[in-house]
Amino acid sequence: MSTNERAKKLVGHEKYTFDDLCEIMSILRGEGGCPWDREQTHESIRGSLIEETYEAIEGIDTGNMTLLCEELGDVMLQVVFHAEMERERGSFDINDVTTGICKKLILRHPHIFADGSAQTSGEVIDAWDRIKAEEKKRKTTSEKLRAVPAALPALMRADKLGSVSKKAGFDFASADEAFSKIVEETGEVRAELDSKDGEALKEEIGDLLLAVVNTARLAGVDAEHALSDACDKYISRFERLERAVTDAGKETAELTMEELDSVWEKVKNQK
Repeated sequence: MSTNERAKKLVGHEKYTFDDLCEIMSILRGEGGCPWDREQTHESIRGSLIEETYEAIEGIDTGNMTLLCEELGDVMLQVVFHAEMERERGSFDINDVTTGICKKLILRHPHIFADGSAQTSGEVIDAWDRIKAEEKKRKTTSEKLRAVPAALPALMRADKLGSVSKKAGFDFASADEAFSKIVEETGEVRAELDSKDGEALKEEIGDLLLAVVNTARLAGVDAEHALSDACDKYISRFERLERAVTDAGKETAELTMEELDSVWEKVKNQK
């Protein structure tokens, strides 16, 4: 069957299945398919997988289920896209992907699919981590730390590293104890600001951020979400500042930092 004939069979359906999505991607990537799709590589669309995932998260965070439905489709497309590239090379296909994840779920839920026992979520997580370590042959904590993906957002990565270390007994006793490290690291950042040593300053700021993440983790706060919320709050406050300056017949660039800070203090608690 020609590419055109295969394509025409998929036009005008009311509903489409996962198999239809895989067939569409095969057509787009195949002989006589879409020039752009045929040119793509894992590396060229790497950013799209990240971007679409974050857009799906936006649907979750905003409670917009229409957006979530759409963006989950975009995430699924990225998975199928990458799998199709490897099917063409003979490495693996989408069925290998689904087989792998199904086997993983069955193996890591022995309390459901075997004779294991888990009465609480904590017991489930402990069993998952233990089975995963056995699968990956990770025996030492260092191996488990290195297995935390370096491509994760840095705050999320730091949080996971802290959780792994905690299971090895290496952690602060409390959020208060972790906070004392913030105080210590703040002093070290201050010293490097005075020294003008850029590399040393970067290192100390990294240590400070790590101390903040550890404090958040032990206080039960998701540092990634906390910073995201803080960014949203900053935008809202800046909008109010800009509106106040404009209403006064001025532009922000015309005011000194002291004047802007005065306006900021007045508007930051407005709704």
